[in-house]
Amino acid sequence: MKKQYNTRAILASLLICGFVGMFSETALNIAMTNLMEVFEISAATAQWLTTGFLLTLGILMPMSGLLLQRFTTRQLFTGSLISLIMGTLIAALAINFEMLMFARVLQAAGMALLLPLMFNTILVIYPPEKRGAAMGFVGLVIMFAPATGPTIGGLLIEYLTWHYIFWFSLPFLVIGLLVGLKYLENVTDVTKPRIDLLSIALSTLGFGGVVFGFSKAGEGSEGWGSAVVVTSIIVGLLALVLFILRQNVMRDPMMNLGVFKYPMYVVGLLMVLTCMLIIMSSMIILPMFLQTGAGLSVFTAGLMLLPGSALNGILSPRMGHLFDKYGPKWLVIPGLVIVAVMLWFFTTLSPASSVAFIVALHIGLMVGVGMIWMPAQT
Repeated sequence: MKKQYNTRAILASLLICGFVGMFSETALNIAMTNLMEVFEISAATAQWLTTGFLLTLGILMPMSGLLLQRFTTRQLFTGSLISLIMGTLIAALAINFEMLMFARVLQAAGMALLLPLMFNTILVIYPPEKRGAAMGFVGLVIMFAPATGPTIGGLLIEYLTWHYIFWFSLPFLVIGLLVGLKYLENVTDVTKPRIDLLSIALSTLGFGGVVFGFSKAGEGSEGWGSAVVVTSIIVGLLALVLFILRQNVMRDPMMNLGVFKYPMYVVGLLMVLTCMLIIMSSMIILPMFLQTGAGLSVFTAGLMLLPGSALNGILSPRMGHLFDKYGPKWLVIPGLVIVAVMLWFFTTLSPASSVAFIVALHIGLMVGVGMIWMPAQT
């Protein structure tokens, strides 16, 4: 007989914590200009607040499978929340760039543990016929949280200071931790697999090198032709090749790459990757275009992105129910058509484009992404 869990309380706890973690990432992005003035740092230095966050995620995330087998659900949840809460508190109290940078690494470490734990726990506690709806709520968090970041962040910076981005987040993390400690149970078996230090080293060098190279290339001062960028990406790719070869010959691999034998898994993964690229790039490029090209304020730019992202978040659980009822094909194919059409219209934008036209395109893009992402992820 399948064990009964308090699914609503467990889901609420994980979603609250995931929401706050994703929110603080994009809320800080909109404060970059403000932080450069306050700390008297260059754009390239300020960029490290994002680069460091992504680098930590890139290094720790591939190890999550190993950690899920070595520690209980409650231990990983508690560890990730302590790291997130400590990082958020230090960021709220930060008086210099170094202190804020250290806080961002702590936050990223917490998120690197929390996100895989959230997906894994939901897939265990929900039966297959209800997973679509549950993953729809995860979609709400992953889409809606980063989208509200610029709007709420812009509002807080306009009337208070950037510190309040973190003070705003802190109580929600504490509530999420308390709810999780009360209701979250250990849902996976601890098998204590052997730790392969070479796999960890290759994974760290591989994923870390590629993320670092791409991040440095994004800093205007470096560019793709830089020796640092080219070297780190080449070293990273070579390490990834060696990592893949090692996983294929190990009896108990750190990351089981056998899943790539299933075409449906590969297609789903590529769709999730495409959706995340579209979401993340649009959240960086559109605000920059709206502020520098169209000459709008930070807060106005944030507000313009809110309807599309909010609608995406609201529709995600509905898409989940439709997935449970009809399967992925009837959502994904129309979603791909909508996204393709919206992206084509985005290529026609100019500073003279009307606000209503840009908002309508963004709404269409986010609805299309929601139709693809949730079924593909599930």
